[in-house]
Amino acid sequence: MKDHGVRRVVGHATPSILDPQESPTAVTRLTSFLARTFLPRAYEEMIGMSDQIKASGLDWTIIRFIRPTDKPKQPRVRIGFFGMDRLGFPVSRADIAAVTAAQVEGDMYVGRAPAISN
Repeated sequence: MKDHGVRRVVGHATPSILDPQESPTAVTRLTSFLARTFLPRAYEEMIGMSDQIKASGLDWTIIRFIRPTDKPKQPRVRIGFFGMDRLGFPVSRADIAAVTAAQVEGDMYVGRAPAISN
């Protein structure tokens, strides 16, 4: 990406990945435990990918979510951080796409991993 002048990368993960300024919570511990226990290869891959993105020197954002749904775009999307903001579990795939697209040119969450829910 650096060779081609691309500075921005936006990825997806679960709350198993912590935001750099976040402390573990019951939700992040639970999602990590479940992923490590039932999907160990996927968990290790997600950790490795996220670690590389965070260490890349690029302007990165990782959008985290727990339970994607097939519902249409919802009137309210909660964006925040576990332990600091009120977040739920379900989020529509349409809202995941909208939040992700907004981050491509937005800089509010550069170097952060906000979680989203409806």
